Amino acid sequence: MLDVTLILFLLVVVAALVFDFINGFHDTANAIATSISTRALSLRTAIIMAAVLNFVGAMVSTKVATTIGKGIVDPAHTTQMVVLAGIVGAIIWDIVTWYFGLPSSSSHAIIGGIMGAVIAHAGTSALHLEGLKKIIMSLFISPVLGTAMGFLVTVFFFWLLRNRSPHGVSKVFRKLQMVSAAIMSFSHGAADAQKSMGVITMALLSYGVIPAFVVPTWVKVACALAMAFGTAIGGWRIIKTVGRDFVKLYPINGFSVDFAASSVNLGAAALGLPTSTTHVITSAILGVGLSKRVSAVNWQLAYRIVWAWVLTIPASATVSYITYQSLSPLLGK
Repeated sequence: MLDVTLILFLLVVVAALVFDFINGFHDTANAIATSISTRALSLRTAIIMAAVLNFVGAMVSTKVATTIGKGIVDPAHTTQMVVLAGIVGAIIWDIVTWYFGLPSSSSHAIIGGIMGAVIAHAGTSALHLEGLKKIIMSLFISPVLGTAMGFLVTVFFFWLLRNRSPHGVSKVFRKLQMVSAAIMSFSHGAADAQKSMGVITMALLSYGVIPAFVVPTWVKVACALAMAFGTAIGGWRIIKTVGRDFVKLYPINGFSVDFAASSVNLGAAALGLPTSTTHVITSAILGVGLSKRVSAVNWQLAYRIVWAWVLTIPASATVSYITYQSLSPLLGK
């Protein structure tokens, strides 16, 4: 007789790694888009560098994983079916937005997915409202910080280098952007790979494999590898949207974006707060565009991006809710 619980557990682990893989080519595109658009790095070099540094960044901490795994829902209601349905909702939304070239947030998607699935299982009372408030506040504040940082850093460099030749400035910052892109990729791994670590650890705890919420080493390695492999596949659709279509960037702009976004990401990761690399990098680009002039921003594209942000949590929650209602009669709760 088949052990349905074991099957569900294995499906959760596989789905979480698939989500990390998708996160790799979906969100990492944002991390390297600026360096490719300014020609600081070739597409091949940027992707290889990002894959390696995503892996390294994913191994440095588990604070965000703990926040995701313990801060969204009551562990008593975190069944294998809840986790599986939550991941499926996030994966579907990520694929839809990737297809249309929209840089939506995988962080929002997994949070919305878990919320929708647990509501289907046990109602809204199973949600940790205080934990969700902390998580959602950090996800919404980070774009504001990204915009402000992008604006201020760009203005500072323009003022500092106002008497230098544009050609000389571009030559220097094209080299500096190699470093800033590397830091951006590292910060993406540190911030984003931990979401799947938290999800898999939730499943391990629910299945009874571990006695308390502690991320095992094999989970860290598996998630880091999945994201690195996804990064190696690349995400040209989103690279084009972020790096070329949103705001025209020069090397000094690209460096400012990377510096601003990685500062926000690494600061939040150190505090255990989940940020969205997508939101932070695109908001930093917005700040850079605004430092030039309002018309430097492609506002039509900006509206599409914002709508993708707004819809991500409710859309992924809805898909997860439907997934749970559809699969639970077949596989059990």
